Amino acid sequence: PRALQYEQTLMYGRYTQDLGAFAKEEAARIRLGGPEPWKGPPSPRAAPELLEYGRSRCARCRVCSVRCHKFLVSRVGEDWIFLVLLGLLMALVSWVMDYAIAACLQAQQWMSRGLNTSILLQYLAWVTYPVVLITFSAGFTQILAPQAVGSGIPEMKTILRGVVLKEYLTLKTFIAKVIGLTCALGSGMPLGKENESRNTEMLAAACAVGVGCCFAAPIGGVLFSIEVTSTFFAVRNYWRGFFAATFSAFIFRVLAVWNRDEETITALFKTRFRLDFPFDLQELPAFAVIGIASGFGGALFVYLNRKIVQVMRKQKTINRFLMRKRLLFPALVTLLISTLTFPPGFGQFMAGQLSQKETLVTLFDNRTWVRQGLVEELEPPSTSQAWNPPRANVFLTLVIFILMKHLGVWWVKAWLPGSQMEFIRTAAPTGLCLGATLWSGQLRWQER
Repeated sequence: PRALQYEQTLMYGRYTQDLGAFAKEEAARIRLGGPEPWKGPPSPRAAPELLEYGRSRCARCRVCSVRCHKFLVSRVGEDWIFLVLLGLLMALVSWVMDYAIAACLQAQQWMSRGLNTSILLQYLAWVTYPVVLITFSAGFTQILAPQAVGSGIPEMKTILRGVVLKEYLTLKTFIAKVIGLTCALGSGMPLGKENESRNTEMLAAACAVGVGCCFAAPIGGVLFSIEVTSTFFAVRNYWRGFFAATFSAFIFRVLAVWNRDEETITALFKTRFRLDFPFDLQELPAFAVIGIASGFGGALFVYLNRKIVQVMRKQKTINRFLMRKRLLFPALVTLLISTLTFPPGFGQFMAGQLSQKETLVTLFDNRTWVRQGLVEELEPPSTSQAWNPPRANVFLTLVIFILMKHLGVWWVKAWLPGSQMEFIRTAAPTGLCLGATLWSGQLRWQER
């Protein structure tokens, strides 16, 4: 504006020099290498192409810094660097969340063991702790970013199909998701822990990163992102998802080694099955039965969950109650589940004293829990002893555990914030129960 001799008038202002005449004078000045008449030496804020004609050292340094900045911006904008940063950030966030969740679960176990002299105080501590965390999680999410409620997969599918959802991909939604999910998982509830076309490609890779980092399985993360997020998955997005998910899963396991949780880079949940004889041919029909039953069970779960949501929505009284008391309902559900999982009470029949990680570790144990139809004598320090209560056996404990986890997931999935990833803890005991049944039947057949 100053170059065209801009003058402020009473209302708007005007230019006293024509643009065409100014362009001719400026071109002639640049050819002759003359100084800028309106500024003197090149300004640090001048355009890079004008800075090149300056002879001072400051101008040359400025030109060099501008060129370096443009080079870095252009390189960082490339796919592989962006995906590396995405995987690194997701691994760090996931590791910090796991660390905080483990600390919350250990605090609950510590309070429960410290008050074992009084059943009443132990019960109050056992139910109050998750209720406070769930209430804080629901309230914090509702106040900061209500869009963070739920698993996020339906929203990602909607965005990838071209629909613009405002406030779903913002920083406050991310913060609400991380803090809300950490508190919800730390409570011990049955929960678990992704140009416009260019954005959809990066979102598809982000889904693969999230799933790959959650389970330390990059290939499974890519396939899962294809399955649940895209009806049309472009081939060019395969390498993006696989690269980012692999890097994220690798960093996630490296952080576990760095924190001395693991001795080396291993699977998220290790198994100790025999490698020389992993399975018998007679077990293949049992595997097929498990697959068929799991398929029908998954369909039944989806059907019943949809029916529950439909019934809840048709009840006007319940809807008014949920609208007015949005924090009371999650607190009541948490209170009910915590009461059922109280270890000295009904929780002793479903290994209620074990955390989520301890539950999975014991379910992946390779030791035989039954022999000749009787419960084996387990070592007292072993966490597997939680599946052997004094007044029950392994089969009853596993059946109650499966039923209660499915019932808890049905209620929790639709109402509490966070991602529902409880299917591992409901599928693992099913396979373990069937395996124990086959083992017991085989022993009895051999006795005959």
